[in-house]
Amino acid sequence: MLTVDMENKENGSLDVKNSLENGRPVDPADWAVTDVVNYFRTAGFEEQANAFQEQEIDGKSLLLMTRNDVLTGLSLKLGPALKIYEYHVKPLQTQHLKNNSL
Repeated sequence: MLTVDMENKENGSLDVKNSLENGRPVDPADWAVTDVVNYFRTAGFEEQANAFQEQEIDGKSLLLMTRNDVLTGLSLKLGPALKIYEYHVKPLQTQHLKNNSL
């Protein structure tokens, strides 16, 4: 299971620091569906986390999601969906790309 440290930023987003495994950050591409669900529950999206479970979104799927996928494909309310994409999905995608381009 994934553990996550979070810090509130002034803009309401969360600074997410993943636990380390073997001295490097856990790669979201390796997350199971339960890891994705737990990540969003820990981030304060308890209700919305169920949508990731229902749609069987694992780490690889999460990293492939577009803004439109999150806003319309998960049947979430617009406000939480925007926050999930902008403050969580997009930064995880950026982090993954950065870590895998070294």
